[in-house]
Amino acid sequence: MSIVNPALDDYLVEHSSPADPVLRDLAEETARAFPDQLTMQISHDEGELLTMLTQLTGARLAVEVGTFTGYSSICIARGLAADGRLLACDVSEEWTAVARRYWERAGLTDRIDLRLAPAADTLRRLPAEPHVDFAFVDADKTGYPVYYEELVTRLRPGGLMVLDNVLQEGRVVDEAEQGPSVRAVREVNDRIVADKRVSCVMLPLRDGVTLVRRN
Repeated sequence: MSIVNPALDDYLVEHSSPADPVLRDLAEETARAFPDQLTMQISHDEGELLTMLTQLTGARLAVEVGTFTGYSSICIARGLAADGRLLACDVSEEWTAVARRYWERAGLTDRIDLRLAPAADTLRRLPAEPHVDFAFVDADKTGYPVYYEELVTRLRPGGLMVLDNVLQEGRVVDEAEQGPSVRAVREVNDRIVADKRVSCVMLPLRDGVTLVRRN
């Protein structure tokens, strides 16, 4: 999904650092194997943004909620400090089996810890003190309010959280839209902007991306 003029999509990608063969092959395999879930994979330009943001925060510990076939986890793991680790949360063995193959091909297997369990349970088991440097949330939208709260309390000062799909194809501004995913995303959007613990900016990238920095 893009809220940008579709004619500009190729131009945007062409003017971002290009995908390497690992990411290109992963995107192609995902499109073949899971065509009905393809919108769950982030775009290449968003992946480049994740790598850059991870690098800019100097992240040593990152958390990803929603791994799918591994595109975003590769992008995040590549941006980590030399001794960095990524905790990847998902519930699908089928999807993450693809991710594992591409993590190995990318030389990142030793940087990524995959937890196959409900993400809320995994996050609640983390130490309660602020220790997470970077977090990316791109999973079931009804879980966003819980994922946000569990992560924001664990973000270190200056730590960054990125939430994807915060515009819900524009449905967030249509009061007639009252589906559970849209209502949950509205709730977390409103919660973030009112949260005195953080600073935030919502960007019109693809289906909307919010950056949240812990004060």
